[in-house]
Amino acid sequence: MTVWSVIGAGVAGLAVASELVARGARVQVFDPGGPPGPHGCSWWAGGMLAPWCEYENAEEPVLRLGRQAIDWWAARTPVTRQGTLVVANSRDLPDLRRFSRRTEGFAQVDQAEIAGLEPDLHGFSQGLFFADEAHLDPRKALQDLYRELVSKGVEFHRKLAPSRLDNAIDCRGLHARDILHDLRGVKGEMLVIRCPDVTLTRPVRLLHPRMPLYVVPRGEGIYMLGATMIESEDSSRITARSMLELLSAAYALNPAFGEAEVLEIGVDLRPAFPDNLPRIRRLGRTIYANGLYRHGYLLAPALARGVADLALENTHSEMVDEDRA
Repeated sequence: MTVWSVIGAGVAGLAVASELVARGARVQVFDPGGPPGPHGCSWWAGGMLAPWCEYENAEEPVLRLGRQAIDWWAARTPVTRQGTLVVANSRDLPDLRRFSRRTEGFAQVDQAEIAGLEPDLHGFSQGLFFADEAHLDPRKALQDLYRELVSKGVEFHRKLAPSRLDNAIDCRGLHARDILHDLRGVKGEMLVIRCPDVTLTRPVRLLHPRMPLYVVPRGEGIYMLGATMIESEDSSRITARSMLELLSAAYALNPAFGEAEVLEIGVDLRPAFPDNLPRIRRLGRTIYANGLYRHGYLLAPALARGVADLALENTHSEMVDEDRA
């Protein structure tokens, strides 16, 4: 029986392995970093399954394919289906109206309705509520995929994949730029904070003219604040400007965030193609699956299905780059 070798154990690689195993394939995974952890870009994600919100600044496939992600993940890890709330300060209400014109799937909410959804938000008179969106804990999701794969006999090799490997599927993210020369890195910065004095039950997006912020609850008073999108490949450290903007925006949601404890600072590079959409390419004996950009958890299931279709059935999904395959 053919053994498929997945290279990379981030969200793309684990999703691909999960989809292959679900279809009866034998799989092994290579990653010198070992099991999921802080060494991977996926570890620092927000975990928002928000296709309608992301559609505001993305191409149509992000909405259409992203809508399928919620059920895919719910079959593998806990998913919280509480929707997404988008708000703006009074001076930024034109940004809220622009946001509403560029997406769909929301209800307009007033101050009383915002208070009913999130009592700890202060001073917002208008918002948009995307009831069908969801979120997950990305670290738990990665660990759940890993444990499921191990339980089904997938062998994980904590080393580089052999240079000559049949039936290989390369999911190395930006490390695959040695082959995929049109990949670029987009810097993202985020914070994990603890603030037990604030209770939020769903992701909240604050529209801001310089840097839109999202706050994602992780439970027990812990929140992820993110995230910048900087056309830079310097992932060495967070900038003072970014940290100031993230914390100031959180303070605008509720002044109690000013007393929060900063637990973690994350900086990493998201792999992206020029159009910011993922691609599947078959080059020689290897299938390359890459370019999830800021949509890692949202589009990884569609990427995984496309890879499995190509690998097992030789069927080309829309993600397959026909010109280069």
